[in-house]
Amino acid sequence: MFMLQMDASRRRDLLTIVCSLMGVTVLAWMYLFSVAGDMSGAGMLGVPAWDGSYFVMMFLMWSIMMVGMMLPSIVPTVLVYSAVARNTRKQGRIAAPTMVFVLGYIVLWILFSVAATGAQWGLSELALLSPSMMSNSSWLTASLLIAAGLYQWLPIKNQCLSHCQSPIQFISTHWAAGTTGALKMGIQHGVFCLGCCWVLMLLLFVGGVMNLIWITMLAIFILLEKVLPFGAATGRWLGVILILGGVLAAVVGF
Repeated sequence: MFMLQMDASRRRDLLTIVCSLMGVTVLAWMYLFSVAGDMSGAGMLGVPAWDGSYFVMMFLMWSIMMVGMMLPSIVPTVLVYSAVARNTRKQGRIAAPTMVFVLGYIVLWILFSVAATGAQWGLSELALLSPSMMSNSSWLTASLLIAAGLYQWLPIKNQCLSHCQSPIQFISTHWAAGTTGALKMGIQHGVFCLGCCWVLMLLLFVGGVMNLIWITMLAIFILLEKVLPFGAATGRWLGVILILGGVLAAVVGF
């Protein structure tokens, strides 16, 4: 009876974690749909002047978008952390709640959002983005596509991806006790995910920062690349397609 209760408790905890992550993801996507609708109308009036308030608005948009795109891809790692933390507490040792680990992961992507917002500001000031926050320069489009394609073949990409694809190995080799340790682990895992995906995120400037179809396609690919056993090979084939697309953009000028 005790074992059955423990199994039920474990299942309840896992269900709570998955529902919480999916709930936050759904809320993030609801926000993106709302903002995309607002900006599609505002875009007809041109690009607003950048000031402090507009920077904050864009930063919040990027932050919530990163949460919506990236949280689903770390569900396996979060579940492994939860299981290890539970066993650690059974042994009388300290282990922080799972959401502390998730918070560390989100912190890293919030920091990336600051940089992405700054990049958007710079590109806007150079008149390289349209009112829909999409590249209007064939050379910018070509450069981003080729850079993203080449990055898919670099060793650092594969090294970072391997950490994202192996939750058990990551947790076992980076385990740290306590709240600070869990937060640090979340940030470390975020660093590997950022190293895996940051160039792909720059492709948002190609398809449109608020193009929901483009955002969805990138999010699905990032998820599949991390969870499928042949994700690395798929990423390299995507790299070839991106390079060819970049060359075509440079030649044809779209």
